[in-house]
Amino acid sequence: MSLIKQKLTPKQKALAINLDSNIYGTFAEIGAGQETVRHFFRAGGASKTIAKAMSAYDKEFSDAIYGKETQNRYVTQNRLRKMLRYEVALIEERLSREDHPGRRFFSYANTVTTINFEKTFKGHGWAGVRFQRDEHEGYSEVVIHVKFKENNTTLQQETLGNLGVNLIYGAFFYNDNPRRLIESLYDDIALDDLEIDMIDFTGPAFEYVDNRLMSLQLVKNGMTDAVIFNPDGKNMLPADMLYRKNIFAVRGSFRPVTKVNIDMFESGLKVFREDTGCTPENTEVLFEITISNLKGDGDIDERDFLDRVDVLAQLGYTVIISNFSEYYRLIDYFSTFTGHKIGIAMGVNNLLMVFDENYYKNLSGGILEAFGKFFRNDMTVYLYPYKDPETGELLDSNNLKVNDNLKELYKYFKHNKRIKDIKFYNPNYSEIYSREILKKIVHAETGWENQVPEGVAEMIKDKGMFGYKEEVSLREFT
Repeated sequence: MSLIKQKLTPKQKALAINLDSNIYGTFAEIGAGQETVRHFFRAGGASKTIAKAMSAYDKEFSDAIYGKETQNRYVTQNRLRKMLRYEVALIEERLSREDHPGRRFFSYANTVTTINFEKTFKGHGWAGVRFQRDEHEGYSEVVIHVKFKENNTTLQQETLGNLGVNLIYGAFFYNDNPRRLIESLYDDIALDDLEIDMIDFTGPAFEYVDNRLMSLQLVKNGMTDAVIFNPDGKNMLPADMLYRKNIFAVRGSFRPVTKVNIDMFESGLKVFREDTGCTPENTEVLFEITISNLKGDGDIDERDFLDRVDVLAQLGYTVIISNFSEYYRLIDYFSTFTGHKIGIAMGVNNLLMVFDENYYKNLSGGILEAFGKFFRNDMTVYLYPYKDPETGELLDSNNLKVNDNLKELYKYFKHNKRIKDIKFYNPNYSEIYSREILKKIVHAETGWENQVPEGVAEMIKDKGMFGYKEEVSLREFT
């Protein structure tokens, strides 16, 4: 009979850390978060763990310790990392390693703002831990960004306290299993209480951790709806990237990315910029992959996921992984960050799915509610034509067929230029289909190389992406 391992409570975790005489560090909590260290004091044996606990609540006093912040912003990742590193340096300066052999030092910090009095802003913050696995090893860090969902300041503070304990415990006891560490962050916390929309692992303890895979876990586990990382593979905070920006996005499987994908993106973006007058400086361009697309018929294949994003990164694109199967949810998400222009490039088949009522049965307002969220903030669809492989007919906004009861609604959006055809596209790409390319790659056939962007074929072959096996292809020559 197998035994189910029971999750420890925050008090039990704090006590386990307190009882380890080699774990020793400081707590620095500014802003509204003052609850984490309380667990360690109450658990007992804290004198063996806590070197110092401080709350630099006043901005001027905080500035005197950690330095001033640009633009007077204190709830930032930069502020948090300053706190973590300052406190660890202070421990190293004041405590002799010779007098404290075996000690593994750490610093925990958070900087948060909770819900406002009017309850129009629920609050957010940063929390992190800097720690050693071994006294002779350098420091590693785990940093997270959280968004509060509860409607009460006290509840938010208690949730943050539990999260802090989970984070410290996970750093010391689950550093060899980052996925377990991420899951443990919600021990004694409901998903409805807190959202974690960014996580970053650095240092020798996580030398082989790919932060893109860790971001994927957040979406996969329902901890957030979307994560973003730049071409360098660095996790980005959505609020920082998208705030008051124009946004242009293209959704796809990108398995692999083809010349059609790039033509749709480039030609659609050109029209979007002409329509809006936006510039590269005030516009974010995103390639979106949904979790449902990654899952396919089963669980997520992480190698396949990395193959897709590695190719997009090589081409210099920023990737968003989302839990938004329906397009209106993606637009609704973007609209939480910006009131500026939003453009979506899509193919004819995707637009037909948007006008399929079966996707909106879960909404009380049905398709009208979905369209109210989809065509908001002057959101415009830039439609890429599709050549039917059976009939050879080229489909665009003028000849695609929607259900009879939606024809007038479709005409309304088209008449008001919320659906625009991409007219200047490359017709030579009309018979490129990613599924056919993938079949050829898997079976080591030729003829697909000129259907993907320059350099992509070489990358796929060199790294054995998407199931490509060089030794299979060599059989043709033996």
